[in-house]
Amino acid sequence: MFATRRADLVLILVALIWGSSYLSAKTATAALPVLAVLFARYAISALACGALIGLRRRPRRWTRDEVRSGSVLGITQAVVLAVETYGVAHTSAANAGLIISLTIVLTPLLDRREGRRLPPAFFVAAGLCVLAVGLLTSSTGLHAPRLGDALMLAAAVIRAGHVALVGRLTVGRPVNPLHLTTVQTVVGTALFLPLATPHLPELAHSSATTWYQLVYLALFCSVFAFLAQTWAVQGTSASRASLLLGTEPIWAVAIGISLGGERLTVWTTLGAALMIAGTYWGQAVERAHRTSTPMEESLRSCRTARADGAARRPGAVVASSPARSSSRSRGDTT
Repeated sequence: MFATRRADLVLILVALIWGSSYLSAKTATAALPVLAVLFARYAISALACGALIGLRRRPRRWTRDEVRSGSVLGITQAVVLAVETYGVAHTSAANAGLIISLTIVLTPLLDRREGRRLPPAFFVAAGLCVLAVGLLTSSTGLHAPRLGDALMLAAAVIRAGHVALVGRLTVGRPVNPLHLTTVQTVVGTALFLPLATPHLPELAHSSATTWYQLVYLALFCSVFAFLAQTWAVQGTSASRASLLLGTEPIWAVAIGISLGGERLTVWTTLGAALMIAGTYWGQAVERAHRTSTPMEESLRSCRTARADGAARRPGAVVASSPARSSSRSRGDTT
């Protein structure tokens, strides 16, 4: 029980840290160009991951899957963070945290590895989230989405594709999470270095407050959050973990209002409520569908196997299903 509660507290802490990342990114981009912020975040993360690997007494050998998958995912993750950071720079931290939570309902739509159709209730929940986005992009009334809101919406779509790609490249393969994260951070650093080179002098002369934000984004919002999530999930259920991590937009709104001085109008408050309700509902519907379908398929296979076994036994009679029996009766009477 104590281990479960400790895992729950760690997952809530991860959600809080991720929720605070939007205000930190907004503060950092107010002092530095977005490309400089992205390069610094990746470079510090890469150094931290390298230090963690160096501290291991028995370092594990790297595999080709880790390097190949990490390289591809490093590119997609860099695109996600680039669009997301540009979006945060042009909208409120609260709006950013709420809109990006669309990833929860978008990911199952893109991740169709199992080829199962989602139930209608899931699409209703997704529609509720889309309506919430429309309300969140309004302040005093409905209007076209602002640049930052549109970028956060694009970031949610790209992140959903990135998450689906993570599943396709890592499921069933011997991939070490720390190795994978290290490759991604190195790839991101290499991608943003040439783009951020003109801003390096500005980065070097940044204030202590700006560097604090950059270090916080790199060490806490990236490296620590990922490793803590991996550890905590092992001490609880996947459903419980996803529920606790799903509180991220709530923390984003709370921190944006309390520390960032942001405020929600009536329209955006309604949008926030619909977004949280829609994402939680869609998450619950998808999880229930994902866990129930394999069980139904297993029961169906067992029934088929029993019927086949009974048919192979000498003198066995296999009972017809009610549907087949009624069709035969109708055929006899015509």
